[in-house]
Amino acid sequence: MERVCLKTPTLSGNIYVGDGAVENRLPALSSGQKNFVVTDSNVYALYAAWFERYFKETEIFVLPAGEKSKNFQSLYEILTKMTEANLHRTSRLFAVGGGVVGDIGGLAAALYMRGISCVQIPTTLLSQVDSSVGGKTAVDLGGVKNIVGAFYQPCEVLVDSDFLKTLPAREIKCGLGEIVKYAALNKKIFKRLSEHKDRLGDLAFLTELTLDCIRHKARVVQADEKESGERRSLNVGHTTGHAIELVYGLSHGECVLHGMRLETKMAIDAGVCEKEYGEELLRIIDGALAVLPTTPTSLSVDEYAGKAKSDKKNIGDGKIRMSVAKALGKWTDFSLGYDEYRAALVKASKD
Repeated sequence: MERVCLKTPTLSGNIYVGDGAVENRLPALSSGQKNFVVTDSNVYALYAAWFERYFKETEIFVLPAGEKSKNFQSLYEILTKMTEANLHRTSRLFAVGGGVVGDIGGLAAALYMRGISCVQIPTTLLSQVDSSVGGKTAVDLGGVKNIVGAFYQPCEVLVDSDFLKTLPAREIKCGLGEIVKYAALNKKIFKRLSEHKDRLGDLAFLTELTLDCIRHKARVVQADEKESGERRSLNVGHTTGHAIELVYGLSHGECVLHGMRLETKMAIDAGVCEKEYGEELLRIIDGALAVLPTTPTSLSVDEYAGKAKSDKKNIGDGKIRMSVAKALGKWTDFSLGYDEYRAALVKASKD
């Protein structure tokens, strides 16, 4: 088990990574105060005995599984149950699940009594390599992803690969989206994926990359907690990816891959991304998309392009703002007016 320390102006927290992280850390974290658990129906069904072992006397709120639960009504219900459970300032919330649970559970912890302690226990590959780390919490509103939220750091994150043993193959492979994103930003991860394109569907191989992804993100968040500079790099593929996700309802990781593929092509065509490097990144992305069990054969630009107008990364100047890979280990901001963006998408989708 490895420990990564993430220090920000608001909190110094630890991320424990490896087999046994939960068994070694959870008993101490869950004792000495009143607790509350947020999870989803899939995780709760799979781990009933686990919840009985660690949270026998604890109020457990079970969300219906899926992105549709990440809304104000669910948040209201969680906060109401927290109030009815008579939680206090020294209480602790445990978010046990994937990205949806981590996002809404973290936001509930941030809001209740203006902030109580939160522990993230991610159970999917995507949440383990990315969303559980860094303190981004949010719910969706008005058809816009993550538009209402807060930066609120967990006191601890327990990344235990034991949870991945029960994941469906599709969920494991969807974690590839965020792993490939880190390859676009990190030389070491890029080299590993480039040399092992034949192992992109191999859980053991992907698990080996988890610690490197977390270390990269922790370093970026420490330097830029509130996303005013380098943290924007972590949005590679996400502007177009979120737009696709909102229209097609595919998993977040899969949509990030589609978004990266299109935005990398656009950046190459605009001379923003080095051609040779960009083409190798595209080979990695295409390899990752190929291991998904199903994927749409075509994405209609007319259906999703307009969604990018409301992306929260835009700054109100009428342009669509993207973070794109530039060269090995380098990224840059890339903005286009909407008409230019749509035209570039049309070209990229046909190549």
